[in-house]
Amino acid sequence: MPVLPGAEPFRHEGGEVGVLLCHGFTGSPQSLRPWAEYLAGRGLTVSLPLLPGHGTRWQDMQLTGWQDWYAEVDRALRELLESCAQVFVFGLSMGGALTLRLAAKHGDAISGIVLVNPANKVHDPLAFALPVAKHVIRSTAGIASDIAKPGSDEVGYDRVPTRAADSLRRLLRLVDAELPQVTQPLLLLHSPQDHVVPPVDSARILARVSSTDVTETLLEQSYHVATLDHDAERIFADSVAFIGRLAESVGREGAGTGG
Repeated sequence: MPVLPGAEPFRHEGGEVGVLLCHGFTGSPQSLRPWAEYLAGRGLTVSLPLLPGHGTRWQDMQLTGWQDWYAEVDRALRELLESCAQVFVFGLSMGGALTLRLAAKHGDAISGIVLVNPANKVHDPLAFALPVAKHVIRSTAGIASDIAKPGSDEVGYDRVPTRAADSLRRLLRLVDAELPQVTQPLLLLHSPQDHVVPPVDSARILARVSSTDVTETLLEQSYHVATLDHDAERIFADSVAFIGRLAESVGREGAGTGG
């Protein structure tokens, strides 16, 4: 299947500091592309992969599961680690959960992580029924484009495939158990008004990780897809400042790019 316009992966070869960005469930790289381009403009090496089953049509997600999505970001991370002196991982929503798993598994190889409205649990009251329901109901209503900013839209599916939703549920349970293994510096930005992932998810993540260098920021003007919303520029600037504090070479690289 052809990739939806705007949903293509993004890659930029920059300096010795790399950033991997992980997009959300049923979404696509489009939701993080402005962030990726901002980072690239500041001299960073940037990788924003398209997760398997995403960016085409929701039926394609029925053939994939969390192991496929995680394998893709793990592959992209290893590629960055081969070419960069330092690597950071950023994630939105389910991409935040994938980021946390990478952090738990790769340890000090990752210099820091940034999470935007990270998912920790499937809160739908019917989630417990997914193992059975997925055999009867193929899809439910979509969750894309929860954005406060008028005229800003997310390229994502208008349906949620139930097989994939059940796999997401299992991923989040796994990641929740691994949170104490996360030790990296952490910047977590979340929206009090989020119609997809409630603030309690961010609270639980902050309470369970072992990171000691932690910054929490509220995105008061944005909904779930905050990277395309009113607070986007704040997210971008704060993430670069976060990297700059932990990677001294970023300032030198940025100065050489005109960005």
